[in-house]
Amino acid sequence: MQLKKGSYDLDDLVKFVFSTYKATNGAYPLLKWVEKKPSIDDFATFEKIYKPFLKKRMEEEFDEFYFIEENELIGIVALVYKFKGKEIEWIPKRLKRKENGFIEFLLVSPVHQGKGYGRMLLEFAIKRLNELNKNAYVVTSKKLPAFNFYKKFGFVEYGDYNGFVILMYKGEKC
Repeated sequence: MQLKKGSYDLDDLVKFVFSTYKATNGAYPLLKWVEKKPSIDDFATFEKIYKPFLKKRMEEEFDEFYFIEENELIGIVALVYKFKGKEIEWIPKRLKRKENGFIEFLLVSPVHQGKGYGRMLLEFAIKRLNELNKNAYVVTSKKLPAFNFYKKFGFVEYGDYNGFVILMYKGEKC
C-alpha cells in the first residue's frame, strides 16, 4: 500500500472524519469551539460546523497532506512546519520555530484500525519531518486513544497548552 501526496475531495474528507466522530462517540474531533456538539447521528450539523474548519486547514494550514486509499479512503496525515502567518490555536508560539514540525490530522478509518495503517502513517510523518530537519510534535488530548498510541511509538509529554497536551518525539529515527 502506498501513501499519496496531494489534496483530497473536501466532501469526502468530511464524511471520513464523521465516521471517526461516530466511532469515537463524538470524542474526536474535539470540536472545542462548538458550544453544543452535534449528535453522532447528525451528519448535516457536523458537516455545517466542520466543513469550513477543514477547508481552512486544508487551504491555509497544512503544508503537506498524505492519504492511503484503496477503493476507499483508509488513512490520512498532515504536516505543519511553516508557521509564518498561521494562527493555529493549539500550537504555542514558542514552538512555532523553523526547527519544529507538527504531525496533524492523523486518522485511520474505523473499519481499518488495528491493521498497521496508523503506525505506517506515523512512521512516515516522523521520517518526513526528519528529512526536513524538524523536531516532531503532536497535539492531542489525554482523553483520546491517540494519546497512548503516540506514547507507544516514542512520543513523550512536552507540556499542556490551551486544553491540549503536546507530545514530542523522542524515539528512534525512522
